[in-house]
Parts: sequence; C-alpha cells; structure tokens
Amino acid sequence: MRRRAVVLLSWILVPLALLTIVAMTLLWPAGNSGAPAAGNPYSAAPGASIDTGTVQRTATETCPGASVGDPGASCFIAYTAVEGLAEVPVVVSPDVVQARGVKAGDRINYLNLSGLAAVTGTQNSGPQYVFMDFVRTLPIGLLAMLYAVVVIAVARWRGLRAIVGLGGAFAVLAWFILPALAEGKPPLTVALVGSSAIMFGVLYFAHGFSARTSTALLGTLFGLGVTAGLAAWAVDAAALTGTSGHNSYQLLNLTQGMSLSGMILCGLIISGLGVLNDVTITQSSAVWELYELAPDTSARELFTSAMRIGRDHIASTVYTIAFAYAGSALPVLLMVSLYEQPLLKALTSAELAEEVVRILVGSIGLVLAIPVTTAVAVAVVKSTGRKTSAAMPSAEPSAVEQSVS
Repeated sequence: MRRRAVVLLSWILVPLALLTIVAMTLLWPAGNSGAPAAGNPYSAAPGASIDTGTVQRTATETCPGASVGDPGASCFIAYTAVEGLAEVPVVVSPDVVQARGVKAGDRINYLNLSGLAAVTGTQNSGPQYVFMDFVRTLPIGLLAMLYAVVVIAVARWRGLRAIVGLGGAFAVLAWFILPALAEGKPPLTVALVGSSAIMFGVLYFAHGFSARTSTALLGTLFGLGVTAGLAAWAVDAAALTGTSGHNSYQLLNLTQGMSLSGMILCGLIISGLGVLNDVTITQSSAVWELYELAPDTSARELFTSAMRIGRDHIASTVYTIAFAYAGSALPVLLMVSLYEQPLLKALTSAELAEEVVRILVGSIGLVLAIPVTTAVAVAVVKSTGRKTSAAMPSAEPSAVEQSVS
C-alpha cells in the first residue's frame, strides 16, 4: 500500500515537475528585450559625485547661496565629514526633517555639486551639497543576521534549509520571472511556471523528499491553480490597470509598453505563495501527527479532526493576509480616509482596488487548498501507515511505523 501511494504521488508530481522544467526552458529570457537601459537613478552627472559621510552636527541656518533677509532662506544643515576631509554643509529637505530628522552620528549619502563649475564653467549659486538618503547597511544587516540566528536556533537544520531555499526562490524571481516579464512573455504563464518551480524547490529542500511533503506540494499546486484562475478573471473584471502607482509610466517606457495589468496578475499569484505554502505544509503535518497518535482512526474521523485544525488555521490566516496588506498600504489608506469618501467607493477606488483583490484572491486560494490537502493527506497516510490491533500477538510489533516523514 505504501508503494502504491508513493507511485500515485509520483505519477502526478513527476509530470508536473517535467512540465515546469520544459515551460521554464521555453520561457527563459534571452536577454534581448530591446528595452532601453534605465541607468542608475543614483548616479551623478559629470562633475558631480555621490559621497558618503557621517553627520557631525546639525543646525538651522540661512540656506547656502540665499540672499540675506529672504524669509524662505532658512534651511536644515547637516554638517557631514568624509574620513580625512573637512566638514561640508549638507542641505536636508523639509520632508526628511519632518519625517525622521537627521542626527549627529547618522551615515548619509549626499550629492556633491562642488565640481560642476570645472565642467560647466559656471558657478552653482545654490547648495553645493544636497542630502540624498540614509546609509542603512548596518541596521538591515543586523536584522538579517538576527533573523537567521533565531530561525536556525528554533528550527535548526530545517530552518537553515528554509533560509537557503528562500535565497533560491529570490534567484528564480530575479533571473527568470522579472527578465521574462521585461521581455513581454505572457504574465500568467510566467507567474505559474515560476511559482511552481519555487514551490518544488523550496518544499523539497526545506522539508525533504517524503509523502508528507509531496502531499503538501500537491495541495499548494492546487491552490496556486485556483489563485491563478481567479486572478486572471479578477484583473479583467475589476479593470485593474496598474496605472495608479508613481512608477507606472516610467515602467511602460522602459519595457516598451508592457501590460501593467499583466504585472498585477503576476503579482497576485506570487504574493500568495508564502501563506499558501504555510497552510498546506501545516495541514499535511497535522494529518500525519493525528494518525500517529491514533492509527486505528477511520479516514472519515481523521479528515474531520484535521479539518477542525484547518478551520482554525483558515480563520487566523485570513486575518494575517488582510492585516499584512493593510499594513503595507497604510499610507494609501490614510490618504483615502482624508478624502472623506464613502467606504465602498474608497475600497473600490484605483488606489485600493488592487489590494482588495489581492486579499480576496489569495484568501480564496488558500481556503480551498486546505480541504484538498487534508483529503489527499488522509488518503496517503492511510495507505502508507500500518494499523495496530489489540488482537495481534504480543510478539508482533504494535508501534505505528512512521510513514515517510
């Protein structure tokens, strides 16, 4: 029976894996999209440079180059020093001052315009040094290290494999999905193929090759298909154009008219991968653990017990998705609330419609994946497990043989 279950899973998953590999090969970006290079937005013009320094002190003073007595001539100046050089007065914009401010000890990037005169032959009458951004390498690096330490300390080798698998997932995103979209490949196909490749790699790498993992993968691919179908319909039915963002028109120019609605479609599919993977692997593990505690439980009772866990998971995960997207869209929510629009009109506006559709599509896909994953897991575990019986002779082993876990 165990062999039959493994063969059945193989007959389903192996063709899907081969289909994913073939489709990925056919869709692999050729690197000749013909799109103009955007260049580095942080590069400077000839004669100018972008320097990094440490703020020594701050002050509110007359703006460099401003006339005395001008009422609008007050500027926030961050006196910044590059190692081995004298301090320079960096002008900080009012929005940065209001949002967070610049303090002594901060590492910042600033635009150095002092060399423009040698190139253009004219002296710049405005500020010579202008704030660009904060240097965030150290705090983000510390957070990443803390995250890795916590995950590995709690989940051990499985946590380490999960982190490595996450790196592989981002590699697929960076080297396949994004370049393929830039070359004008079909967004729905690219998203499905790329997401399937990510799930095959991440699940098996993090959780090992087992019937339990294969069951979760099957449920994940089912949920992925449902999400893709709903996303394809919703993007068209809800007329999601993707033009509400401030980078939309620049993206259109750089990709020679790529469909922004196709970008939304691809994003809807990819955004639900993490939560979908979470619910399916958890539900599959729940079925295995319930069976090992009571191997004589009937398939119907096992399914019912596992679905009780699944319903709790559904409720908590729906909140997780909603609040995660609400948090990421908080500035937009605040702006919409200030417009004093009716709630229904605000939720269906161009600014929020994409987030609302993302929540609904992702939630439907994961909710439907839970009963399917549970049913498959019950069928597999009943086939691969060995029942105990009180009537068995004492010489016979009575412990449940752990199914491929």
